[in-house]
Amino acid sequence: MVIANSPPTLTILENGDRLDRLEFERRYTASNIKKAELIEGIVYVASAVRFDAHAKPHARIVAWLVAYQALRTDLKVGIKPTVRLDENNEPQPDALLFRLGGNAQIDEDGYITGSPELIVEIAASTASYDLHAKKRVYELNGVKEYIVWRTLDRQIDWFVLENGKYVELAPDDAGIIHSREFEGLRLNVAAILNGDISVVLKTLQ
Repeated sequence: MVIANSPPTLTILENGDRLDRLEFERRYTASNIKKAELIEGIVYVASAVRFDAHAKPHARIVAWLVAYQALRTDLKVGIKPTVRLDENNEPQPDALLFRLGGNAQIDEDGYITGSPELIVEIAASTASYDLHAKKRVYELNGVKEYIVWRTLDRQIDWFVLENGKYVELAPDDAGIIHSREFEGLRLNVAAILNGDISVVLKTLQ
């Protein structure tokens, strides 16, 4: 028997659910899940994070982006923010960099709406997901640069948008990749892979 004025039944959020963004947010807000994403209308619930495969490289990337942003006043860095891209896509990228007054804005709910200029994903067990479904979504939504650090492969892929499609940037002869979107944003690939943050930061100067 349904009792009048009783609260509606809340369906829990599960990996593989097919939802639109509004329903995803409703279930996510009511759940105890720490990280879930909506990619092409499908829910992905994150697994536990390992230190060496994810947390440690994540810290290196954040240190690099924060050091770069500290030299400027028109940029913001975010760590695992909710990004409302469109009605079927709401990722939580590991890190991002966006320009004030650019495509991405902070909406009235405090979330990012629109496409940041740069998104970074740390990919261990999620490498296939980050290099296919997520890459496709970021490409279609106009994210200008996308970095995937495949930690188990010790490989960093840096993609840049050209004519609506991602192409990969290659390191120069010194092993440094140069952003096209952000002047002076340079990454010493060998140094960050080896955890030599002092060299990574010197490359920015």
